[in-house]
Amino acid sequence: MAKEKRIAVTLPAGPKLEQTVERIRWAEDNGIPDGWFSDAGAPDTLTQIAAIAHETRSIRLGVAVTPVYTRTPAVLAASINVIGQVLPGRFVMGLGSSSQTIMGQWNGIPLDKPLTRVKETTLMVRSMLKGEKSDFTDFETLYSRGYRQAPLENPPPLYLAALRPNMIEMAAEVGDGVIFNLWPKGALPKMMEHVKIGAEKAGKRFEDVEVVNRFMVLCTDDKPAGRDLFRAAFAPYYATPVYNKFLAWAGYEDAAATIREGWAEKDREKTGGALTDEMIDEIAIIGDEDEIRERIQEAADGGIDTAIIAPLAATAEGVQRTFDAFRGDRFSFR
Repeated sequence: MAKEKRIAVTLPAGPKLEQTVERIRWAEDNGIPDGWFSDAGAPDTLTQIAAIAHETRSIRLGVAVTPVYTRTPAVLAASINVIGQVLPGRFVMGLGSSSQTIMGQWNGIPLDKPLTRVKETTLMVRSMLKGEKSDFTDFETLYSRGYRQAPLENPPPLYLAALRPNMIEMAAEVGDGVIFNLWPKGALPKMMEHVKIGAEKAGKRFEDVEVVNRFMVLCTDDKPAGRDLFRAAFAPYYATPVYNKFLAWAGYEDAAATIREGWAEKDREKTGGALTDEMIDEIAIIGDEDEIRERIQEAADGGIDTAIIAPLAATAEGVQRTFDAFRGDRFSFR
């Protein structure tokens, strides 16, 4: 049976819990089945989900993604245990390595051996959620012995964030799903091929591995202004080593090099200028209602199962127009 294609709102909606509750209620009232949180700073995502779970009725909530360096596996498992109880069958835990900016600059934590750290964290957390006594004494990046918590009857699935081949294959092999972000659309076929390779390593059906993606979307009649919003917000992303290497792998070696140089020289014009209009149109989804809905459908046809709609808008009106385009009475997957 083919997986259901799903639309999600991006969360949190702002610094106040009531803002996020309001967005979730809007989604539930308007036929949108999912809400997916980012997890980079305040308000803390796992605490927030536990705090507002009782305000939800039917929505599935996911995290895309919690960094594996900022919480130990035992702490992650303990937090997931709570959320699994308050949202039984409606929670997906996303784990990933994050970026040098968030880990190194914000938290003072080296981004060492990211693939190994994500894999080992996933194996440990999954075991702990089952109530198994920890005995991880021969892992490369982590250690735990003698920890045990009460098992969950139906533990939440663990999805893993990935960009390039080795991490994508590991995510599909070890994780229950895969989370993508910020890819040029020409890169999707080869990214999906690595999902297939990873799934087959684990003896899974490729078709059973859910692929989630957060799309930067703007419903607008002014494409140039929308591109400028994306350029200002995401040129710094592509300057980080993780995303810079991904951009080069995706086929934009020259742009990646220019962004690196511009960032090192503290030349924002050079850095942002490397993101041409044509390249932005490959990554972001900017246009009127029909255009953005068609791009989301195209991504679904290419293998994306859950599309997180993250509005690029600078105004509340722009955010709402973007979300409104995907209300259940205005959009459904073909």
